[in-house]
Formats: sequence, C-alpha cells, structure tokens
Amino acid sequence: METRNKGSFGTQKLDDERRVRVLSPGMLVFKRFVRNKLAITGLVILIVMFAFSFLGGLFSPYTQAQVFKHDEAIMKEYATCMLNTDLRYTVRKGAEFPDAAHAQAALAITQGNPSFTYGDRTYSLVKEGEDFYTIGDAIKIVEARTLANKFSLSAVKDSAFTISPAFAAAAQTAITAGAAQFKADGDVYTVVNAGKTSAIYHVESIALATKNVYDPYEEQYKDIATDFGFRYASELALSKGKTQFSFDGANYSYETIDGDIVVSKDENGTAVAVCTISDMLVSSKANDIFLSSQEKSLIRNAIRAKETEFVIQDAAGANVEYRIDRVNQTYTVRTLTESRVITMYEFPTAAHLLGTDSNGMDVMTRLMYGGRISLMVGFVVVFLETFLGIVMGGISGYFGGWIDTAIMRFVDLFNCIPFYPIVMIIGTVMDKMEIDPIKRIFILMAVLGILGWTSIARVVRGQILSLREQDFMVATEATGIRVSRKIFKHLVPNVMPLLIVQATMSLGGIIITEATLSFLGLGVKYPLASWGSIINAATNVHIMTNYWFIWIPAGMLIVLTVLGFNFVGDGLRDAFDPKMKR
Repeated sequence: METRNKGSFGTQKLDDERRVRVLSPGMLVFKRFVRNKLAITGLVILIVMFAFSFLGGLFSPYTQAQVFKHDEAIMKEYATCMLNTDLRYTVRKGAEFPDAAHAQAALAITQGNPSFTYGDRTYSLVKEGEDFYTIGDAIKIVEARTLANKFSLSAVKDSAFTISPAFAAAAQTAITAGAAQFKADGDVYTVVNAGKTSAIYHVESIALATKNVYDPYEEQYKDIATDFGFRYASELALSKGKTQFSFDGANYSYETIDGDIVVSKDENGTAVAVCTISDMLVSSKANDIFLSSQEKSLIRNAIRAKETEFVIQDAAGANVEYRIDRVNQTYTVRTLTESRVITMYEFPTAAHLLGTDSNGMDVMTRLMYGGRISLMVGFVVVFLETFLGIVMGGISGYFGGWIDTAIMRFVDLFNCIPFYPIVMIIGTVMDKMEIDPIKRIFILMAVLGILGWTSIARVVRGQILSLREQDFMVATEATGIRVSRKIFKHLVPNVMPLLIVQATMSLGGIIITEATLSFLGLGVKYPLASWGSIINAATNVHIMTNYWFIWIPAGMLIVLTVLGFNFVGDGLRDAFDPKMKR
C-alpha cells in the first residue's frame, strides 16, 4: 500500500510497524506484550496451572474424596484385665435397684449400717459373708410401741401381714436388745428404732453385692452365670465353706484350678463346667467377640505369672500369640489382627504419584480439584472487587462535591474494618452453624470481595477526575446523553487498561489470602480442598519433616501461580504504558 503526499514530503510508504501504530492500537499492545519474555513465561505458567486444575481432574482415575484402604496386620486390643476391688451388684429379675443407689449401698457397707435410703425407698443391708451382702427392699409391715413396760405390736394399715406368736416374740427380743435385724418364720426383718416407737420392715432380697467375678465357660451358660438366684446360692455356699450347692433342681460343685474356682453342673453323673469365679475382671474390647471362661483363665494365669506374652489356640487349632501391656493396675491384651486400614501418608508410587494424605486420599488428585477452587476464588473475588470499585469510584469521580466526599468517607470507614478479625468471626459463625462446604466457599468469596473493593474505587475515582475535564467529555455534554452512559461508556473504558493490570496483579494476592485463611481453618472445609487447606496438614512438625509430598507440591503450585499472575500483570502494565519504547 502506498500513500502520496502532495506537499513537500513527496511519496511515502507505510511500513508494517507504522500500520500497526496507526490502524490497530490493540495489536500494538499485544506486540509489546509478546516481546516481554517474562510476561510470556507467566502466561505459560498460568496455562499449565489452569490445564492442571480444570483438565487434570478429567483424566485422573480418582475422585477428590476417594479414600484408599489396604489390609494390614496390626497389634489390636483384644481384651483388658484388672484386679477387681469394688463390689459388683447383681439385681433380681423384675426388681428395681437403680445404679444411682449403688453409691448409697457402698456408703452403708463402709459405715456398717443395716439399712439405707434412696429417694423415697428404704433398703436393708445384710452381710451374708466376707465381701458378700444382700440388699433387700424394706416394706414397713408392723409398728411396735413400748408404754409403761407394756409391749404391743400392730400391723400397718393396708398391710396383709399377720403377726404370729414367733414373730411377736422375736420382735420383742430384738427391740429390747436394740438389735437392728431379727429372723422369724424363716424371713429377715429390719427394725428402725425411734424412741418408744419402732418400725419393723419386711426384707425382700432384690440384689446382692460381691467382689467375685463370674465368667460363663461358654456362651450358652451366659444367662445362668448372670442369674441372681444362681449367684446367691453360689455365694452363700462359698461363704459357708461348702463345696456343693443346689439351684433350680440341679446340683453344682466347686473345684479350684490355677487360682480360679470352676463351677461345674452335675449332668447324669458327668461334671460340666458352667462358669469360673475369680478376682480379676476380663472384658473383650469388641462387642462381637465372646471370651470364653477358658480364654479368660489363660489371660489371668499369664498375668498372675507376670508373663508378657502367651499363646491361645483358636477354633481352627492354630496358635495365636498375644502380648500383655500393663498401665498401673490395668492390663491390655493385644494380638496381631488382619484389618482394613486407611492408606495414610503413603510415599509416592506408580499408583499415587504424590502419595496419599492423612485421610488416605490421592494428593495429586486433591491438588487438581483444589486448584479449581483456589483459581475460582481468585477470579470471582477480583471480579466482585472490580465491579464494586468501578461503580463506587465512577460515581464519586464523576459527580464530585458532596457525593464524592460521602463516598470517600465511606471508603475510609470501610478501610478501618480489621480484615482478619472479621474473617475469623465469620468463620467461627459458619463453623457453629455447620454451613455446607460448598456454600461456605461462596460466603468466603463474598466476604473477600466486599472487604477488598476500596482500593479499586480510589483508583477509578482518581482517573475519572482527570478524564472528565477532557475534550471528549465536553462533547458528550453537548450531545446530551445520559449520565450513566457518560460514566460507563466513555469514562470507564478509558480506565480499563489500568484496571486490567491491577486486577491481574491482585489475583495472586487473593490466592495467597485464600490459602492463608484455609491454612488457618477459616476457608475451604473437608471434603473439599484448596491448595491452602492441603498445606494445613503441615502444621504438625512430624508431618513437615517426614512427609514432604503433603505440603511442598501445594506450596509450589501457589508460588508458581502467584508468580505467573505477577509476570502477566507486569507485562500488561508495560504494554499499556504509552511511553514504553520497544
């Protein structure tokens, strides 16, 4: 293309560079930008980050919340054992003796009282043997009076009790002697003296207290070993030194084996072990595991022998090794058990290129999905800041006067709000309200955007104050177009190059802010991830020093992304600068 000037300059040829400058200012900006090697480097970094975050998840074989597990033999708690020094209570079926009344019973035993009260009920306490007590529900049946050396008995109203001569004689003897209990007609009665008037209570045994521990030999004998009547008959025989007793029509005998008393039932001349009686309480650590009396005996014998390891044959006849750990007076039995466990902190492998985290999730997949949230938060917050800043700054700069003063004072007031305390308060409120993790992200973006628009508003206001006095704005006054059109169609577009540069450079700062909040536990919550929340695992010194793959990749992604935005921002600033020479 050639142009001819009829003046003294003669014929001139417009070269490619002059054509770009005259015909396409946008191409000139682009040309300046691509000449900046640092800006192109930043652009390449951002392209890689976006591809990794938004396209990587499509090719990853895992999801961001997928938990990986594996089978592993671990030392798992099998049972606990401790020397029983407290009274254990067995309540008769159908009777009421609440757990809260146990403390009152223990206090009465300590003080040697024959009765105690709980609530509006009175209970009797009878010592049957060494560390063996029966607890009865005391029902007032008779009142006794002694007046002028005359003794009289009268049945309580609404009581069906009949006073027999044997009862009257035993009651008079007990009251005269100041006794707390007496027996008559085969039953036990309790006396409560109150001066010349005494109350006599009938005692119905509803519970027993003993320090002995009953363990069923097999699961089929569990009901009988826990039965009140069986235990009462057994304890009564033991307290009297007997070797046999009868219960429910069956005969039982005792035999001491390795420190435990084995109770056997006579079945057609054959002794069948029913349960063991010991002074050690052995309990399973799992509800689905039943420890037989034989297994418990082996555990108790190992503890009595002060062994740290022992062997028990399982149902298949294989030997299973057990280990005993002692803490004070409590013994914990552990054994190797094949368990399905979470693959935590697995070092990088072919299946997991960056290993797994504390939740057994693939770190690289978490980084991909976390990048989406970090980048999305950055762009949404910058867009919201820019929008609010353009609106408020444009109105303030165009109108000036009292409107400008009011908006700027509002900006000053907004700048006085402490950022991190406000965010911490909002984060605490969201934790208390248990806000959904997805909703939490949008609330976080709104808070960051609302708290960060003031600097953009000041920039827009300053630019518009200088632009509104120029010739093109005088022309708009002559045409009579609307105020909104003057601001957003003529003034704001002239500020956009500067805003683009500022927005690009502030993206990195927003990503760092989001990472900081997530690191402090105020941002993105599990199971969602962001680069900041992934680094949060490095608050533990052990993890930081031993599992580099948990936090270093996320930190590097944040550094590269922020550098990329800063490089691109610097390149755009240089490209838009009309005084820049290339």
